[in-house]
Amino acid sequence: MGKQQDVDRPDRHGGAGARPPATMDGDVDARLRLAQDPGTTHLALIDLAADPSPAVRRAVATRADAPAQALRPLTRDRDREVREAVARNPATSIANLLRLVRDADRWVRWAVAGNPACDASVRRAMAQTADKELRGLLAESRDLEPELAVRLVDDVSPEVRERLAAHTHDPDVMTTLLADRTARVRRGLARNPRTTAEHRRALAGDPVPDVRAALVSAVALDEADLRPLVEDRSAQVRMAVATSELVPAHLRQALTDDPDELVAAAAREFRPGAATSPVVRAPRVGHRTAGPDRARSSDPRR
Repeated sequence: MGKQQDVDRPDRHGGAGARPPATMDGDVDARLRLAQDPGTTHLALIDLAADPSPAVRRAVATRADAPAQALRPLTRDRDREVREAVARNPATSIANLLRLVRDADRWVRWAVAGNPACDASVRRAMAQTADKELRGLLAESRDLEPELAVRLVDDVSPEVRERLAAHTHDPDVMTTLLADRTARVRRGLARNPRTTAEHRRALAGDPVPDVRAALVSAVALDEADLRPLVEDRSAQVRMAVATSELVPAHLRQALTDDPDELVAAAAREFRPGAATSPVVRAPRVGHRTAGPDRARSSDPRR
């Protein structure tokens, strides 16, 4: 993880206390280049953190070598993309991440979830937030502490529990979620490649077709668990068997005469590699679709 450096120490580009040239002089492009230049001193970066141009401040906010004195004021910047850049920066201190996880803008809060500098204290703050999406991002974390996983098992949002079910590595959490009354949570568990054979056997007998179909599409099952699904009462499940690359060919062959013509055709026409296999999505952090509220000028000097 990047470390925030203190400017009281001698800078490799100049002695401690040496002031850089006035950073506010010149046009925005020149100041932007200065903010992006690896040779720019820490004292200059602190000055540039107060630049009137959001583009310059964003450039400072993205630097992994930015000193704490530059990043700290940027956590309260009026431009949300500046704050978001600080939230992503692995050099950002835990205290500043705790401040940003409570930011008024959702994109800033969500960016914190993807910061590799997050520790248990930040994750605890995420678990306590009213932001359902932020709790969902926490549920997808590989570094989730067992006590936080236990808390999320009882989360009020089925979506959060579903995301936990799809990503957890904890067999005990999986067992608890297997009994969740909401089908979408069990469907999330069915997509989890880390379930045990016992979990998969139970999911193969789930009363909801959506869960059984998700299981067939996502993970390789023992043949003993697959055979009943070839004759499943739900055409949705049999279609999943017919189109899953994880199903052995001899079992798929049994569906070529299925009473549902769509299932039979899918089994007959199946070609390995032709279908897109479902995958467990990575944490949804870091990129966003441009929308009316996210649109910005293409001018980098803005």
